[in-house]
Amino acid sequence: MADVEFPCDQEGVLALLPHRDPFVWVSRIEECAPGEHIVAELDVDPNLPIFQGHFPGHPIFPGVLVMEALAQAACCCIMAESGRETSIGYLAGIDDAKFRETTLPGDTLQLEAEIVSSNRRFCKARVTARKGDKVVAEATQRYILATNAE
Repeated sequence: MADVEFPCDQEGVLALLPHRDPFVWVSRIEECAPGEHIVAELDVDPNLPIFQGHFPGHPIFPGVLVMEALAQAACCCIMAESGRETSIGYLAGIDDAKFRETTLPGDTLQLEAEIVSSNRRFCKARVTARKGDKVVAEATQRYILATNAE
């Protein structure tokens, strides 16, 4: 996979993920021990079109996109592992998800993932999103690892 040095900006994120605008939910990576843990961030752009409909007059960043941002951060951690042949991680499950705080336009979320188990085809991570010292969301996520050809 890509040889990315940490910390990195979104250019490094794009070297690790197959995602592209408008569906990249990681702004930068602050620290990463490839295959073990990652701390990344998402700057929630107040100009995102989703805020026009979720919810008009009281915009909130959807919890499902917080989960997606966490999955993307975890997959960056997996893809950064040297010798990794996979090029994509498909979100396969979310267990014990809890949403504790709302995410508003202009917020910056800290995205953390600890890889609990991983092999050539599957990965499991414990993920947490924070806004300052407050937990926004947490869960255990599972991913199927594949190449783009699969």
